[in-house]
Amino acid sequence: MAAMLFVVTLALYFAATVCFLAYLLWPSEVLSNVSLGMTATGFASHTIALGAGMIGVTDISTPGFHEALSFFSWVLILVFLAVEFRHHLHVLGSFIVPLALLSLVSAAALPETAPTLTPVFRTLWVHVTLSMLGTVGFAIAFVAGLMYLIQDGLLKSKRFNVLYSKLPALDFLDHLNQQSIVTGFPLLTLGIITGALSAEFSRGSYLNWNPEQTWALVTWVFYFVVLMGRLTVGWRAKRAAYLTIIGFAGVILTLIGVVIKSHGPVS
Repeated sequence: MAAMLFVVTLALYFAATVCFLAYLLWPSEVLSNVSLGMTATGFASHTIALGAGMIGVTDISTPGFHEALSFFSWVLILVFLAVEFRHHLHVLGSFIVPLALLSLVSAAALPETAPTLTPVFRTLWVHVTLSMLGTVGFAIAFVAGLMYLIQDGLLKSKRFNVLYSKLPALDFLDHLNQQSIVTGFPLLTLGIITGALSAEFSRGSYLNWNPEQTWALVTWVFYFVVLMGRLTVGWRAKRAAYLTIIGFAGVILTLIGVVIKSHGPVS
């Protein structure tokens, strides 16, 4: 049942993505309502699929990348629906739902029987959950930064088109960017700490400086600098938007590195 629901979820997220992208170009609220309905239905099927998948897991201490990426996609949609419920920000779905779809497609590309996380990451879902939640925070910051740059460009060029009318105010996007980093950074920090503790138990060393661990630490330092810059120096607006986009690229490279490493021999 989980596999069938996973396919249904993919189809619904794909249809919602198409409608949300079309919503960016046409002044039709019907498209946004249809997209939102498909996203909510897809989220419901995704939730059931995750639950059914967990029931069939015999060892919850070793989640694989299929589960991790699917969980990342699920949380992204959850955050979007929560923001939509509070702010009625339909256009956010045009950016988050495609990102969630890409994550779910990546999860589908990995067989459910793919190798589980290597020993350094082998722990009770805590490490994976915290790391993915932190990554979701950075993903929302990335989306807010991207929307900020688009809206800023439209304002400066005085192109007051359909897209301009649907994007939120710059102050709102800047606030969303900062709050997402403030939320995501502590979660990623806890994820790194639990991963280091797992490495100590499994290998007798908190850190062995392999490429994915090193890049994860570089990403952590980068976001630490961005966070301190925002909270103390007052980095705002365009600079913060560019930095969070660059930082999220580092997060994606880290995930790709971990996936590649998991399919190679354990060192």
